Amino acid sequence: MLRFVEEVLLLLLHDSGGRFARVPDAALRYAIAGAVLMDLAFAKRIDTDMRRLMLVDATPTGDPLLDPSLATLAAGDEGQRDTGFWLRRLTERAIDIREAALARLVARGILERVDDRLLWVFRTRRYPVVDGQAEREVKLRVFDVLFDDKLPDPRDVGLICLVDACGLFHALLSAEELAAVRARFEQVRRMDLIGQAVTAAVRELDRDAEERLKFLVDRPEQP
Repeated sequence: MLRFVEEVLLLLLHDSGGRFARVPDAALRYAIAGAVLMDLAFAKRIDTDMRRLMLVDATPTGDPLLDPSLATLAAGDEGQRDTGFWLRRLTERAIDIREAALARLVARGILERVDDRLLWVFRTRRYPVVDGQAEREVKLRVFDVLFDDKLPDPRDVGLICLVDACGLFHALLSAEELAAVRARFEQVRRMDLIGQAVTAAVRELDRDAEERLKFLVDRPEQP
């Protein structure tokens, strides 16, 4: 079974050329950190309400995509940390988690790593699809839930909440499609507590970032 971070990356992958949809760096980091928290919740290592994220079991999962983050939570757990705090902490490892997830998708024969050079100077990297079944399956599951009224699987609920909270659907759907499924997003979000917590935390972090930016813009110049 793929981890949430692997599924997020497959959702963002363009079929042609092996390149990923362009999304804001902060959104991708939140999505990766949130994906790890989702998997730890499904592995019954953490639990959450709308105020706190709680460590339930510090026993390693045996998965190198998850265990370094679990160790971070265990080392810093004080029982009063909210989901936003841990999202910020885990975004510090987001690039390493992304690279590890991509390496695993390559090792499983799902993607291929191709290193190119632009103008023979700048190195670029692509991940063309080798076996498209996993990518098609993830996208089919997600869009079936969004455009159908059937009861979704709990993991699909978590994945949709995560991708929606981080604004990644803007890279996957047109404005008309987003408008058509907005009510469905709200319906799906109410089905999952960890999804609600991650959504609330990401929105709070975004508001904090906007307030800091506004302060910097509006701050009077010092003499």
